[in-house]
Amino acid sequence: MSTSQEDHGDADLDLSPFKVNSRREITALMRALCDQRQLIRLLIEDSGDAGVTSVLHVDEANGNLILDVPADTSVTRRLLDSENISFETVLERIRILFFSTRVEECEYGGLPALSIALPASMIRLQRREFYRVATPLSTPLRCTIQIVDGETVQPVTLSLLNVSGGGITIIDDQHQLDHTVGRIYHGCQIYLPGSTVVTTALEIRNSIDLRLENGKHTHRLGCLFHDLPKAMLAVIQRYITRLEREQNARNNGIR
Repeated sequence: MSTSQEDHGDADLDLSPFKVNSRREITALMRALCDQRQLIRLLIEDSGDAGVTSVLHVDEANGNLILDVPADTSVTRRLLDSENISFETVLERIRILFFSTRVEECEYGGLPALSIALPASMIRLQRREFYRVATPLSTPLRCTIQIVDGETVQPVTLSLLNVSGGGITIIDDQHQLDHTVGRIYHGCQIYLPGSTVVTTALEIRNSIDLRLENGKHTHRLGCLFHDLPKAMLAVIQRYITRLEREQNARNNGIR
């Protein structure tokens, strides 16, 4: 499972304490995902293709999970050929990860669907530092990173995809950064709303090319905060809390 952990930005973490092995608990979590119609991000590890699915039915008797078919038929074809698929979602502020080595076609309710074996284990991360919040698309956050080449310093500004108490995911479609895992960039500046600037070092933890459902490709870098001062961590956590409140208000129809 190490490959999947790394691709999700968790290569620096020991996830074994967060593993759920109870069949009853796994079934309950899957039913909750089904009942709440929670969207699940899937990633085909060997090709980098990504898509969105959801749980349609939990077939406990046969040990199967029935999933919705992704909108992109090409993603579905590659799913059927892959032996390494990871799934990630959030349920009541708890990050859920699970994996599959085989996907089969089936029908559910007279419509095309997918079937995987009910996972033998799952990862459930509920510590706050692991909870990632997507940054707003309307007002994306920016991060400026200093690229040092000899005596020349070239600042590069990139967009953030999400943020947590442990790090950020940035989009580098132009491959402007050195993507080597372990590479540390010092003096990075993250610009938060209200003219707040968080200064920290960022360590590259994973680098992945993804093919989106619209056919476009994007390159994402998972970065770990390196020696982040406590005062800066507090600023990040306050921002995450604010984002959560705004997202909950939108979900509840409050403007």
